[in-house]
Amino acid sequence: MDVEPFTIAIPDEVLDDLRARLRATRWPQASPGAPWQQGTDLAYLRELVAYWADGFDWRARERELNELEHLRATVDGVRIHFVHSRAQSGDGIPLILTHGWPSSFVELLALVPLLRDSFDLVIPSLPGYGFSERPHRTGIHARYTAGLWHQLMRGLGYDRYGAHGADWGAGVSTFMALDDPGPMLGVHLANLDNDPYTGEGSRPLTDAEREYQARWQRWLAEEHAYSEIQSTKPQTLAYGLNDSPAGLAAWIVEKWRAWGDTGGDVESRFPRDLLLTNVMLYWATATFGTSIRDYYDDRWSPETTIGPGDFVGVPTAVTGFTHNFADEGVMPREWAERLYDVRRFTPMPRGGHFPAAEEPELLAVDIRAFFEALPR
Repeated sequence: MDVEPFTIAIPDEVLDDLRARLRATRWPQASPGAPWQQGTDLAYLRELVAYWADGFDWRARERELNELEHLRATVDGVRIHFVHSRAQSGDGIPLILTHGWPSSFVELLALVPLLRDSFDLVIPSLPGYGFSERPHRTGIHARYTAGLWHQLMRGLGYDRYGAHGADWGAGVSTFMALDDPGPMLGVHLANLDNDPYTGEGSRPLTDAEREYQARWQRWLAEEHAYSEIQSTKPQTLAYGLNDSPAGLAAWIVEKWRAWGDTGGDVESRFPRDLLLTNVMLYWATATFGTSIRDYYDDRWSPETTIGPGDFVGVPTAVTGFTHNFADEGVMPREWAERLYDVRRFTPMPRGGHFPAAEEPELLAVDIRAFFEALPR
């Protein structure tokens, strides 16, 4: 596998163009009603954009990121960016960590100092996110990415390894275990991305599962419009958000506020510089449009459907963060057990959809307890 060092270095002209666009933002009228009720609050976004233009120090963030080992590997003809943090012990448990949308590898970096003593961490950017390429065709879904991740880990010399993920990362980790379980030590999931099969021949839903599904349906009715557009007309949306940094920030930060355990104050859980670093990775690489193709490819590819014969026999840990997707809440264990061999199930007292950034200590403790108890 062709692997080469990589340094993050956004050209000055990209930063100059960004500042000019931010300062020239054409603002819409504020919506009536309570702030955030109809989308990103105008007053908050104006303040955030002003800071992004004249206060945010991208070069300082770039230097911090480059303190880690960044690499790019050609995997099945695709250039994949990843961070590689080797265990200080010299004999670490290999573990690949996968982010989701609208996130990036930076969400997971808080886990590095908490796990680096005994884990070899591989933290890739999904295809079409940031510094990872995306093949120019359809079918680049979670199952396809799972195959790339197996090739990446084997190319790095690992025969046995584990996987952790949230959002799309949970789906990728699931398909790693479904399609090629042999090298998998275990799978650790911060939430579920794949619904288990509940059709003909499956056992009836429990009361707890029915209540969970009712909460989920309420969430879909109120919050799922982003997925409908991204899974049907992603190209149309890409024109606006690839051209307007204010629009891009509004789209992404609104999700971090709504899906995290924020109590309505996004910066109470996510520092402003972290939010903007994440948005910058989409903006500076012009990859918003390629990132949301995940929604189209996963929705319309039959390969991603979980069927009646699908079951993850690899040991699995599931963490239930209380405010995942706001009011969705913690799933019942029996829901996860329909698809996974659940060996560890941990309801968390707090945290939301971005737990590596919100509650890295809670998440790291659970990851460590699960993988260190498994045979290698």
